[in-house]
Amino acid sequence: MKLLNSVWLFFQDQILGMKWLNRLIGNGLSLLGLDIDNRLGGSIQFFLYDVIKIIILLCLLIFIISYIQSYFPPERSKKILEKFHGIKANIISALLGTVTPFCSCSSIPLFIGFTSAGLPLGVTFSFLISSPMVDLGSLVLLMSIFGVKVAIAYVIVGLLIAVIGGGLIEKLHMESYVEDFVKHASSVDIYYSSLTKKERIQYAKEQTTGTFKKVFPYILLGVGIGAIIHNWIPKTWIEGILGSNNPFGVILATLIGVPMYADIFGTIPVAEALLAKGALLGTVLSFMIAVTTLSLPSLIMLKKAVKPKLLILFITICTFGIIIVGYLFNIFSTIFI
Repeated sequence: MKLLNSVWLFFQDQILGMKWLNRLIGNGLSLLGLDIDNRLGGSIQFFLYDVIKIIILLCLLIFIISYIQSYFPPERSKKILEKFHGIKANIISALLGTVTPFCSCSSIPLFIGFTSAGLPLGVTFSFLISSPMVDLGSLVLLMSIFGVKVAIAYVIVGLLIAVIGGGLIEKLHMESYVEDFVKHASSVDIYYSSLTKKERIQYAKEQTTGTFKKVFPYILLGVGIGAIIHNWIPKTWIEGILGSNNPFGVILATLIGVPMYADIFGTIPVAEALLAKGALLGTVLSFMIAVTTLSLPSLIMLKKAVKPKLLILFITICTFGIIIVGYLFNIFSTIFI
């Protein structure tokens, strides 16, 4: 058992976490005359290490996930969902969301397509909630920074929010609050052909390049903010605002996260820095989920597809779910850290 634990810790720290890279960058900066123990040197080390690590993991993960995605085009996903009913359909929809687009804005066209194809509204909302919040890439990246317990807990919580949120919308029969053009939109990818292995690899390459170009600016922004938090903002400030002394920290983190626009890859460096500075785990996770699920640009896009009452219900369900999850994580944080 000790051997397995040692092997896993090595995999988590040196393969996923790339601690060797951090030491290598630190040694290189020291040779150049920079003091990595002061604010400026520490910020540069943090920035270079996180950017390089995330890019390496990102490109590898996007390629693998995109290859898997090639087996689940929209039409095939729709056919899978049509086989299930009730809560099972919500669960399958949330799970399918984990192998589809990486941000909420790119999930909304699929949501429209699924809704126009006649799938139950609650099922399509389970997909819409899950898709940007939970994916295989976020699982691996979270493992590299927070460890396996936090990563798995985050994914399970994300799926629960998606399933419960979709289920509530289904029970409330909100179909009349979907815009008419959505109900009569063209079905999603009605033609499906089997791809060869070579075509799937090419598809994965194209998705890797396209997704990388799209998320790279947010990675730089997220790591930059993380470096500032990590090296320039006093720990007492973070502890005072997002630590155990502030009972409203989870609510504040959620509200701050909503107007931001980024994906999981851009929020992880910020979350890493906040946690290192004394923010509570549940508070940090609430911030991450709010950014990826309720970003302002995605809500503006969704507003065009649904009427205000349904949009407000969606925001309310997600917000309350995120806040509840944050407080639960804070209460039981000793289990995960």
